[in-house]
Amino acid sequence: MAMESALKQIEGLCKTLFEAPNEAERQSAQQALVALTSTPEAIPQCQYLLDQSSDPYALYVAASSLTKLITTHWNSFTVPQRVDIRNYVLNYLAQKGPGLEDFVVVALVQLVCRITKLGWFDDPAHREIADEVVKFLSASIDHCIIGLKIFEQLVEAINIQSTERTLTQHRKTAISFRDSSLFRIFRTAMTTLRQLQNGAMVGATREQEMRIGKSLLNLIAKCLNFDFIGTNPDESTEDLGTIQVPTSWRAVIQDGQTLQLLFDYYKNTTPPNSALAIEAIILMSSVRRSIFPGEKARSAFLALLISNARDILANQIGLQHQQNYHHFCRLLGRVKCNFQLAELIKSDGYVEWLDLCSDFTIKSFQNWHWSTISLHYLLALWARMVAAVPYVRNDQGAQNHKQRLEQCICNVVQAYVSSMIESPRQTLAPNTTLDDPLEDAVLIREQMERLPVLVRFQYGNLGAFLLNTFEPIFNSYRSGVDALDAAQKDGAVTEQMTDEITLLEHQLTWLVHIYAAVVGAFQWSEASRDGEETMDARLNRQVLQLAAGIDFRVVNTNGAGKADPKLELALIGFLENFRRVYIWENHTLYALGSLQGESRVAHKMVEPTQKQQIFRSVFEAMQMGSHAEVVELLVRKLAGNLKYWGGESDIIHRSLSLLSDMASGFSSSKLLINLEVVKYMIANHGGEAFPFLLHPNHTRDRTVFHLALARLFLGTLEDPRPTFEAFMEPLLNLLAQLNGTADLRTEDARMAIIGVCRDLRGVAAATHNKKTYHLLFEALYPIHFPIFRRAVETWHDDPSVITSVLKFLCEFVQNKGQRLMFDNTSADGILLFRETSSILCAYANAAEDAGNSLVSGASGETTSYGQDLYREKYKPISIILSVLTNALGGNYVNFGVFALYHDKALENAMEMALTLTLSLPLDEVFAYPKLCRAFFQFFEIVFRNHLAILMALDHPSFTKVFEALNEGLQSNVTQISSQAAAAIDHLATFYFEERGRDKPQVRAFMAHMQASPNILSELMSTLFNQVLFGAPANHWSITRPILSLLLAVPETFENFKTHLVSTQASQETRTHLLEALTKLTANVQDNLTGANRDRFTQSLAVFRVDVRGFIAL
Repeated sequence: MAMESALKQIEGLCKTLFEAPNEAERQSAQQALVALTSTPEAIPQCQYLLDQSSDPYALYVAASSLTKLITTHWNSFTVPQRVDIRNYVLNYLAQKGPGLEDFVVVALVQLVCRITKLGWFDDPAHREIADEVVKFLSASIDHCIIGLKIFEQLVEAINIQSTERTLTQHRKTAISFRDSSLFRIFRTAMTTLRQLQNGAMVGATREQEMRIGKSLLNLIAKCLNFDFIGTNPDESTEDLGTIQVPTSWRAVIQDGQTLQLLFDYYKNTTPPNSALAIEAIILMSSVRRSIFPGEKARSAFLALLISNARDILANQIGLQHQQNYHHFCRLLGRVKCNFQLAELIKSDGYVEWLDLCSDFTIKSFQNWHWSTISLHYLLALWARMVAAVPYVRNDQGAQNHKQRLEQCICNVVQAYVSSMIESPRQTLAPNTTLDDPLEDAVLIREQMERLPVLVRFQYGNLGAFLLNTFEPIFNSYRSGVDALDAAQKDGAVTEQMTDEITLLEHQLTWLVHIYAAVVGAFQWSEASRDGEETMDARLNRQVLQLAAGIDFRVVNTNGAGKADPKLELALIGFLENFRRVYIWENHTLYALGSLQGESRVAHKMVEPTQKQQIFRSVFEAMQMGSHAEVVELLVRKLAGNLKYWGGESDIIHRSLSLLSDMASGFSSSKLLINLEVVKYMIANHGGEAFPFLLHPNHTRDRTVFHLALARLFLGTLEDPRPTFEAFMEPLLNLLAQLNGTADLRTEDARMAIIGVCRDLRGVAAATHNKKTYHLLFEALYPIHFPIFRRAVETWHDDPSVITSVLKFLCEFVQNKGQRLMFDNTSADGILLFRETSSILCAYANAAEDAGNSLVSGASGETTSYGQDLYREKYKPISIILSVLTNALGGNYVNFGVFALYHDKALENAMEMALTLTLSLPLDEVFAYPKLCRAFFQFFEIVFRNHLAILMALDHPSFTKVFEALNEGLQSNVTQISSQAAAAIDHLATFYFEERGRDKPQVRAFMAHMQASPNILSELMSTLFNQVLFGAPANHWSITRPILSLLLAVPETFENFKTHLVSTQASQETRTHLLEALTKLTANVQDNLTGANRDRFTQSLAVFRVDVRGFIAL
């Protein structure tokens, strides 16, 4: 009765877990069921559930719990026990499997496969799993389906590396499985598929046949996708590499009946099985070339592939289904990827196949809405064909094959361009349900990556086609815009007029995308064909004229005559590619002779290179002025975007990004700084000239804008002071105005503080050396620094203000590039830290006084903060910690001065920061990644340079620090665990070097250790657990503090060793473990030199591999 009652209780919990609508009930049930996965003693209970319960949820929980128990406590089971559990589950599936729900069967199959993988080398029975599964295939239809699921899951489980095994162990198992079982499984799958195709599945219903077919094709795909040689392919992409099937597979792969079987099954079934058949064919066509014994066998394989593809294309077999269509496009794209063009042209029926592919591609483009995600595979096919043309002789293969390919390419490109240009008529039609492909940036990028190769293959013909296509649309747009502007003046605008302009703008958007891709694909080489630069110039000219025309209209209408945002984004994309090709850093811009005011004496004797001559000819052919004039047109367009598109974030972001890229290089900056439009932007960088700066959504963009402008003159001018002072004047005037305002608690003052701090942060980021940084430092300190303190005191409850002020401060105190190097006679570094401490403490105190305490657990917290706790509390704390980390680690302040002269700046800042950090709940710290990074960065720098402050903490606070470090060591984020390990290493190294000396810090440390003698032992245990069972990404960092602790406090290692050995039930395991631990410390020297650390790290790596093979958790 007790067992039956417990069974019903567990079944009720399982039903609640999966069906209860209330989240709290589900969590409660999950907690109650945790006992089934906690210890190996729960295995009999799981087995009882499987034997006695008929509830599918209970059966699923029992199976998944067994899987977790076996995985976690693998070394706690003997080899016979593992085999017995596996056999029990196989027998269970054989007896009850056909009557179980699918998800229960899958869970049981996963259990079998997990045991088989982990115990592969333990017992021959595991390596004979195929024999057991074949019995399922020869039984009933339902048993056959279960057997195929076992094979599917087994191949997948063996192929994927799990965390329970090292890479070496994984590959050893995978190779053994590959050599002993995989080929047999593959042949069994092909044989069963042939039986299915021939109707030999006696007694199977149509549904069962479809299920078997689906499982067989999935199994075939998994076999072919197996990582045969340990290359660890990326399975998240549809693009395949070459499949390295073993030589033992040769007979089956080159046998034409194998490939033909897959094609026959495709032709005689429906989705999803037909799509899976095509996927298997794709994999078969991707096998390595050397699997075929000679050219004859490979040609026969290719001929069969081409023949079936022709048959499918000619008769449109299955292509009415979207899944089939998509995978067939993939197959066509794959054909050229794995076969050389020289082989294709020799195949029978190549020209017919080429024509059919061309017709199929053209129809696909014309019906683009059928499957837009498939089009780039077709473009990839033609792009790969074109790329191989230079390596094929004209006298090889089919007659006039090259001319036929050229004609096909022209037809395909013209069809693509025409279809895309006409697509807006459908997407803009009233009541349309079609998605606009222009809204899908990923789709456009994929297609534009393939198209330029095709266009440049027949650049003369196709370039002329593009020019002739663009010209009438551009003229119609220009005429339509003129008519629209005139109608607007007369108040006679009609819906037809606006619809026509919208259509033309969408068509121009497609053309600009295409032009951008073609221009961006230019790659100069000695073999570049004559005349290409002229065509490039003509294409560039058309788009630049369009950009100039749109900009002219926007300026003349004061922003009222803006074009469609998608067209503007396409133009920015074109300008990005134009800049990358023609305005890049190593371009030697001066050789083009376009810099104004630049002496050419040094260059007049230098003969321009061929590359420079080509670029010069491009600008001459464009007939739009000198190089500098074209660049000025580009920058003017960006400036117009910034001036008139404040409401469009994407346009503002990309315009600023392009401007920033142009300003980041020295040569391009030298060119830009002399342009009138740039001079205007530097002289007028306020909200009056660029209204986006006043838009609340663009406060972050203010930083990028000022960073780009400041870079231009700070990085190029020999004497930037006059320009810098003029640039800073409005910012300093605003600071002075704010400082003179008695009441900062107004909306105008709030927006002014946010804006000026964002601007100053950009300027501070642009100061790249001591000279430029000191210009900014002198401008701000000491006159204007009081406003920052007043701002945080007044607006302590406004996250936007606090974030902008603190982020500026974080940038200002960061010593990147050693820019904060003050003279020996200067106290500026100390004064800067005092101001920093003053601002941070003022904010914390103001928040405390107003009831918005940053200290967790303080009174009023639950009522003072709003819904967004991170933005209002945790984000400011993370920035405070980042500010202090930059200031404490900048090496420009002698912090001993503060104690010497009884200055409380350092003490106050550290007290405030430590109070904040120690009050934070650790689960909240780890819940917010930015806060977590700042938290551990701060403690790492404190442990490195300010241990005395930590030692002075009261013992509960000191213990909390170590609790945080212990949790940090176990973080899955490499940076966090590395910083926690570094902090421990700093402490252990300090104690190792200073032990035995009568110093206050040593005495304080000893007092803490006496109060909590297990702290360091717990850290040692955590470190070793991470080494043994943690992710290998940062083992190097984790191992460093182990040696320091071992040498500083040897008993920590001895305690860990005793504890670890005592956890092992087997005497043999205890003996092996003790030997490994003794060997680990055998050659350790009593020093912390780099060589000794490296030797110990290597020993730990060997220890980890050795111990993981036998230790029981």
